[in-house]
Amino acid sequence: MTTDGLDDLGHRASRGIVVTASGLWSKTLIQLVSTVVLARLLAPEDFGLLAMVTAIVGVAELLRDFGLTGAIIQAKEIEERVWSSLLWLSLALGTMLAIIVAAAAPLIAGLYDEQRLVVLTLAIAPTLIVNSLAMPLMARLTRGLRFTTLATIDVAAMFAGVVASVVAAVLGLGVWALVVLTVVQQVGRVIMLLTAVRPTFGRPRIEREILPFVSTGGSILGAELLNYAERNLDNVIIGQQLGSAVLGQYSRAYALFMLPLQQMNGPIGRVALPVLSRLREEPHRYRRYVRSAILVIGYLTIPTYAVAAAVADPLIFVLLGPGWEQAASIFALLAIAGVAQAIGKVRGWLYITLGRSHRQFVYDLVTRPLVIIGFFVGIALGGVDGLVLLYGILSLVLLIPGFGFAIRGTFVRAGDIVAPTVRPVIMAAVAFAAAFTVTRVLVLPEVLELLVGSAAGVASFALALVLPVYRRDIGLIWGFVKQMRRPRR
Repeated sequence: MTTDGLDDLGHRASRGIVVTASGLWSKTLIQLVSTVVLARLLAPEDFGLLAMVTAIVGVAELLRDFGLTGAIIQAKEIEERVWSSLLWLSLALGTMLAIIVAAAAPLIAGLYDEQRLVVLTLAIAPTLIVNSLAMPLMARLTRGLRFTTLATIDVAAMFAGVVASVVAAVLGLGVWALVVLTVVQQVGRVIMLLTAVRPTFGRPRIEREILPFVSTGGSILGAELLNYAERNLDNVIIGQQLGSAVLGQYSRAYALFMLPLQQMNGPIGRVALPVLSRLREEPHRYRRYVRSAILVIGYLTIPTYAVAAAVADPLIFVLLGPGWEQAASIFALLAIAGVAQAIGKVRGWLYITLGRSHRQFVYDLVTRPLVIIGFFVGIALGGVDGLVLLYGILSLVLLIPGFGFAIRGTFVRAGDIVAPTVRPVIMAAVAFAAAFTVTRVLVLPEVLELLVGSAAGVASFALALVLPVYRRDIGLIWGFVKQMRRPRR
């Protein structure tokens, strides 16, 4: 790749992160407003019922994707007729799995001993067909680095779904308001994707040239299935053991916990996969991009989780209102897993962009079951709080062997992973201590307690800038912003 090409790629990558971040932050605002409104219009049980269904249907979603998104993004070139084959393959997988999920509706209801889940499952199943059409279209836009288009579609679809859901909740539809949100959002997204990409389907035929995509996608799928089991069996276990009301508390806490990951790590991750795939023949630039990405992730997410955990009680009260007290303790404990997941996401980038998806599957085949066993042990020892706490501890501990196995035999070094995280972790510890102390010492109304505690945490960030090492880190991040603004050659 020429110097001009690398400069252009750097500009497009950094600008892509900013554009994607703007879109995802807009989605966060919309999602946050919907959470605040719907939590006051619906009961925790409503959220729990939908979480029961989506925890199972999500497995079908992964099978429907079959890891093809990652395989498409990392491919060097894709001919038009291969694109057509990928569209038909994805559509066939989605249709088949929608039928299977619909047929399994009575089994899903039997698992939880909740007959209302039969009709809910039948309503959710067709979204597999809709998403099977959306997946290759989104992958094509990502390969073309069309991040503005993707961000616009995501925000518009989210807004349409939330508006429809709130209207349905006001009309008293209960859990069906959440089904409306899912259906309207996904259908709206695929309509806009079809308009943006205008794909050529061709005749229904699957070419032999897609076999490499299937092979690579299969390994990615294996890793994603194990990851999904780790991320979602907790819902199944809580729902089956403790009921829909407790699961509703957990699902809202988990949704709020995921916001920093989705809105901060999400933009970087969406851009990092295609960019790192192009830089894998340039080891120095590849390593530098990884270090910069971890540095940004560290400063954005780790201190955020620390302060959020410290002010969890007033935060949940302000956002969800009375009746959600259990969600506050769950949210605070989930922050431990949030730190691990924020940094651990980079491990997946390394596997995919360096063409080592098979290796990722082998590692996850060993470690993911350990976390799942931890769910059962945690809930047996301490209920839902015990499950969450043990999940966070295991996630942190497994970062060490996880990255070690990912970089072994590559040009990436341990220092590229560890060094950028040290100072954000120290800053986060100080911020947590400041925010936690203030919220426990002062007796104030919840809104003021949230504001004062958050301000104490943020103040510790400002004090850290007195040290040259922190100013230097901010300078590196600012350098990225300037690169984003640099005109393309």
